[in-house]
Amino acid sequence: MATTSVPKPELEEKSFGSTLQSARTTMGFSEIASLAVDSFRASKARFLLTMLGMVIGSASIILVVTVGLTGKQYALDAISSLGPNKIEMQYSGGSIIGPDNTSTPDYMTREDMQAVVDSVPGIVAYSPMLEDHDPISVGGGITKDTMLLGVSPQYKEVRGLIVLTGRFFDDQDSAAHAKVAVLNRPLAVKLFGSPQAAVNQNISIKGIPLVIIGVFQESIDTFGQSEINDDTILIPYEVAHYFTGTDNLKEIFFKMATSKQVEPGAIEITKLIQLRHRPTSVYRAQTFTDILSTTKKIMDDLTWVLVIAAAITLIVGGVGIMNSMLANVQARIREIGIRKALGATSREIRLQFLTEAVFLSLTGGVIGTVLGLGLPLSIRLLTPYHIPVGWVAAPIALATSVVVGVVFGTVPANRAARLDPVETLKYE
Repeated sequence: MATTSVPKPELEEKSFGSTLQSARTTMGFSEIASLAVDSFRASKARFLLTMLGMVIGSASIILVVTVGLTGKQYALDAISSLGPNKIEMQYSGGSIIGPDNTSTPDYMTREDMQAVVDSVPGIVAYSPMLEDHDPISVGGGITKDTMLLGVSPQYKEVRGLIVLTGRFFDDQDSAAHAKVAVLNRPLAVKLFGSPQAAVNQNISIKGIPLVIIGVFQESIDTFGQSEINDDTILIPYEVAHYFTGTDNLKEIFFKMATSKQVEPGAIEITKLIQLRHRPTSVYRAQTFTDILSTTKKIMDDLTWVLVIAAAITLIVGGVGIMNSMLANVQARIREIGIRKALGATSREIRLQFLTEAVFLSLTGGVIGTVLGLGLPLSIRLLTPYHIPVGWVAAPIALATSVVVGVVFGTVPANRAARLDPVETLKYE
């Protein structure tokens, strides 16, 4: 006799539950992304306005970094033009006790300078410096207080001076003790009206006549931070000895072949000069490497501060995305209820709206990054200005856009996921 098996209700319920659970887990991320794109297409104008804040914020980060890099490059170039491979030896203190307890400053000498040149490799130019302050006479009873610097012909190369008109004195002038002078441009304009008019004019210092053979200026304005001021006259060192009556040197200038040799050279020069004088005497080597390092650090710190300030714009854009997504959830309550009734889980609903928020944020970030990079690149291609491009800011802007999308998209996504399907189906 044939028997017929009757399905047990609990088995049917278990099979249905398994099938429903399978249906709930079949929705992949690609489908969720597709739904997010469809949602974007359905409300293009609203979403474009929403992502505008992200576009502006991302572009701001790129441009802020570009501006920071440009300022950093300008500052470093300006300081480098003063001579990153220049060493200025300065006498800072110490004295020699002579007869009757007389104290004499232990200045450097030309012999010290020559010993350094003979012993330290990599020196390509050098110059002693004697300083004196004397009034000059230009005839007609006109006098002018000036600063007189006695230097060697190599001083022009050491300090990177630019001769505007005429010429700088040379080794032949120094060997012949020629009574010649080179004026700083501001002084030439004060005395003679223009640099060109100053050349071949005669001036007198302490009754000794000098012929002006040239007018110079510094390669960059040092704003009074160098030994040269507006009223400076340069004369051969040998002639300056007539006015000062001494060969004691407070400063000696050296120029190394490259900036990489500056620090080792400065240490070696200081040790050598120190050995040639009393242990209590103090001599210091001043270079621009410390200033370059400090300036670079300051500009880097300033750039990061500005990047943080620009990132606030992204936060404002994120608030806009959150408000837009909350309105989007409110407008799609019935759709959410239908999807839940058909088996969509809260996790899938949450992931869908979170994906939409990240999509908005990241798309705005990409557009802003392209605009931010495009502006300096266009300037570099279409103009002679070589503006640095803030490539390092591009991944920062994109990563920040994703983070903003996730953070500000979480609240709308959680609200959508917590909606009750029964209540949503009743929503009109």
